[in-house]
Order: sequence, then structure tokens, then C-alpha cells
Amino acid sequence: MSTVEETKSWPDLAIGLYDRLNERNAEIVYDFDHFEVNIPSAAKDSAAHAPWKLKGKLKITTRNGVSG
Repeated sequence: MSTVEETKSWPDLAIGLYDRLNERNAEIVYDFDHFEVNIPSAAKDSAAHAPWKLKGKLKITTRNGVSG
């Protein structure tokens, strides 16, 4: 049986995602225009949310061990 650990903070979530992507030698790119998202204050269903809006483009790339 697998165990699931609850993510306690945004840095923990980011580190976990980065580690999982790198384990798979993955590359992920997000490209948004007129980006809007409601950011939760915690990683749980009952968390309060704050709206974030970005004008323009947001690009995020994660690479590790990818030759180019």
C-alpha cells in the first residue's frame, strides 16, 4: 500500500513537482496569455483563495539532463 504525504507549503509543492519531473528527465512548458488563477492560502479544500492576474505571457520551463 502506498502512503501519501500532505503538502504543507507552496515551496514543498514546488520541490516535489520539480523532483518528480527530474526523476523522469521531463521537460514541461506553460505558455499563458491573460493568465488568471485563484491561489489558495493552503493545500487543503477549505483554504481561502486570492485572485492573481498577469497581463502578458508567463513561461515556465523545467529541465534537467536534457541536451539541446
